[in-house]
Amino acid sequence: MIRIAIVGTGGMANAHADAFNKLKGCRLVAGVDVLEENLTRYCDKYEITNRFQNVKDLLAWGEFDAAVVATIDSAHVSCALPLVKAGKHVLCEKPIAPTAAEGKRLVTAAEKTGVINMIHFSYRNSSVLHHARKLVADGKLGRLMHIEAHYLQTWLTSPVWGEWRETPAWLWRLSTEHGSKGALGDLGVHIVDLATYVANENIKQVTCKLKTFPKAAGNQIGEYKFDANDTALLQVELTGGCVGTINTTRWATGQINSLKLSLYGETGALRLDLDKSNDELEVCLGADVKNGQFKTVKVRKTPSMAERFLRSIRTGKNDDSNFRRGWEIQRVLDASFRSDEQAKTIHIRT
Repeated sequence: MIRIAIVGTGGMANAHADAFNKLKGCRLVAGVDVLEENLTRYCDKYEITNRFQNVKDLLAWGEFDAAVVATIDSAHVSCALPLVKAGKHVLCEKPIAPTAAEGKRLVTAAEKTGVINMIHFSYRNSSVLHHARKLVADGKLGRLMHIEAHYLQTWLTSPVWGEWRETPAWLWRLSTEHGSKGALGDLGVHIVDLATYVANENIKQVTCKLKTFPKAAGNQIGEYKFDANDTALLQVELTGGCVGTINTTRWATGQINSLKLSLYGETGALRLDLDKSNDELEVCLGADVKNGQFKTVKVRKTPSMAERFLRSIRTGKNDDSNFRRGWEIQRVLDASFRSDEQAKTIHIRT
């Protein structure tokens, strides 16, 4: 029985509890949150007896094997680092850290202690990503030439997830003073991972344009100053020479939560749209290339992130969604911020 502690009991913690409670061989044994009201509500909901307001007290108790770090982004390192150093397996929410330099501390500690370490790139729960990656790895698309990817949301133009002007859970995402890295940090981390994971390549150079739009009188509501980026446009080149664009915005009216990827190779192409399906993609392969026809392919279900975390603990073989991967993605985001600030292309050492 793998005993799991949940560190941070906000919105994403519910998704983690639901995922692990569906699986055999694991049990939620502790909750941690600095806000006692949130901690009580969460632990009561999931019938968790052991409750702590900091990681230090959790470790002093110690009767757990692994932890999920689902705190605000800026607390990922401060919460995950002592857990890793204590020999606890950790599944950490994305991003690994606000900067790659901070994230490298987690990578170094995890690789030194040998604990299982994973970043929760939630869209890897989609079976279609793994099938698409294998198509590329098997050479079905040939040499990759062009890539297009986007992650679009509409919560700044639609109350579909609640009225952002009245909800701290949304307001903080617009304010750098409250730890936000904007759309690039929040959504960009997902789409950069998704695109490069399927392509089986990393990004070696990026040119980025960030944009923040006025949203309220004085561009501020209460304590929240709206200075975090709303939109990020990335022109990228991958390690194999493939070029293209990766874009994200919170101003995509009518797009509630749209993730799309198109990947074009010398001998084939693929398209996937997670807004429509997690287990179907379109491919143009073989004889269809001549006529430019795409066919829909249904793929088999693959293990969820929670299942892969448990499997890694049981086998001792770390899943590839590890801290080092999270650090690599953060390096791309850091380079994107520098590109926008300096108005030039940034090369990323590989």
